[in-house]
Amino acid sequence: MRHAVTAPTAAAAIGPYSPALRAGGLLFVSGQIPLDGATGQLVEGDITAETARVLDNIGDLLRAGGASFADVARTTIFLTNLDDFAAVNAVYATYFAEPYPARATVQVSRLPKGVRVEIDAIAVLP
Repeated sequence: MRHAVTAPTAAAAIGPYSPALRAGGLLFVSGQIPLDGATGQLVEGDITAETARVLDNIGDLLRAGGASFADVARTTIFLTNLDDFAAVNAVYATYFAEPYPARATVQVSRLPKGVRVEIDAIAVLP
């Protein structure tokens, strides 16, 4: 069985996909960008502000799907500039604790709506 997961406080999908999907014992959180769920607008600020909003959106979807950051097994971070790596890591470390999820970080040429960071996640449901 597959079930779509949404959260009123997280950003809505901007295309034909589910913000998150429960499948078996896993929760797949689609790539989140720094959209404010209440306004639908991009957050303003530096890469730190963008990363915090992205992780807040992920947290909202994790909770709506019955999980938490402690249940996340894998993430992927997409950055338009790898020079932002250290700043993103600093914010990321405030949301996750050891043992940290497995992760990949890649630089991409563009992201939706011109944002600088997008993160997706896979959680094992408790």
